[in-house]
Amino acid sequence: MHTDRTHRETYEAGLQVRREVVGAEYVTRALADASEFSSSMQDLVTEYCWGAIWTRPGLDRRTRSLVTLAMLTALNRPKEFATHVRGALTNGATHDEIREVLLQTAVYVGVPAAIESFRSADEILSECSDA
Repeated sequence: MHTDRTHRETYEAGLQVRREVVGAEYVTRALADASEFSSSMQDLVTEYCWGAIWTRPGLDRRTRSLVTLAMLTALNRPKEFATHVRGALTNGATHDEIREVLLQTAVYVGVPAAIESFRSADEILSECSDA
């Protein structure tokens, strides 16, 4: 059970999921680029976001990715959004599902934020289709 894990076990589980979703190269770079000041944030993100939440059994990774895209659109966080579009594809989300999530967010959180996310997603989806 998740609540019986130590901080180290939760961190390690989070590190594994984070690497699987957004890519080992991305995670290695994020951890290596962290300063003494910001390394605590990387630890927090790895342990709590990825280890305590993304490892929970209640939602599959594809669903978590789609929910994350909606929230990042609502918050208008384009850099994190771009990272998570790639993760959503890794987790099995389709271009159509990503489009539908962005259309849904346009209605509930605002067209300008959704337009930014559409621009970012379009660029990433084109890159991934070309690869």
